[in-house]
Amino acid sequence: MDKNIIIAIDGPSGVGKGTLAKSVADYFHLPYLDTGLLYRAVGRKMLDAGEKPDSKSVLAFAENLQEKDWLRNDLRIPEVDKAASQVAANPKIRAALLNVQRNFAMLRGGVMDGRDIGTVIFPSADFKFYLTASPRIRAERRWLQFANSSKAENKEQQINKIEMDLKTRDEMDSSREVAPLKPAEDAIVIDTDHLTALEVLEKVVNKVKKT
Repeated sequence: MDKNIIIAIDGPSGVGKGTLAKSVADYFHLPYLDTGLLYRAVGRKMLDAGEKPDSKSVLAFAENLQEKDWLRNDLRIPEVDKAASQVAANPKIRAALLNVQRNFAMLRGGVMDGRDIGTVIFPSADFKFYLTASPRIRAERRWLQFANSSKAENKEQQINKIEMDLKTRDEMDSSREVAPLKPAEDAIVIDTDHLTALEVLEKVVNKVKKT
């Protein structure tokens, strides 16, 4: 297998693409980048500065983004979800982050997950996968990931809120004019509703190894 292959893994928030991408990268000994963290990092900076998505300051945040910014531990929370979707709809911010993403995998190959890897960032990627799952299943998974056991009595209410947030994010990402969330025409679509993380990994690994 070519060690410089590029594997694109796309899909909506909470579908399991990050878990899959990291596992695939480990299996094939490839670099890994969660591109969504770039937009989350810019969104986080926007919130911290009290700026709006189309302000010049937010564009500057994107142009000067550093690795430490997307490695922060406060990027996966609802308010940052919304902010990330807002900044991702800004064509100038997407353009500013385009080279960061392409340069990451250009020389050594890599596994990249996001929402437009196979359609915009690397339309010629060697392999393209698009993960789907129902909003309810995604909400339950997200709740398990971040649930506080002391608040277990509010489980149903919390899951309902997460599900609503995910649906809102899906609508924003799918309807934006620039790089909308959608599978590439040649992507392999995998519904993960009734699959374990290991089963999804096996599907992807088998496809890559057979090619």
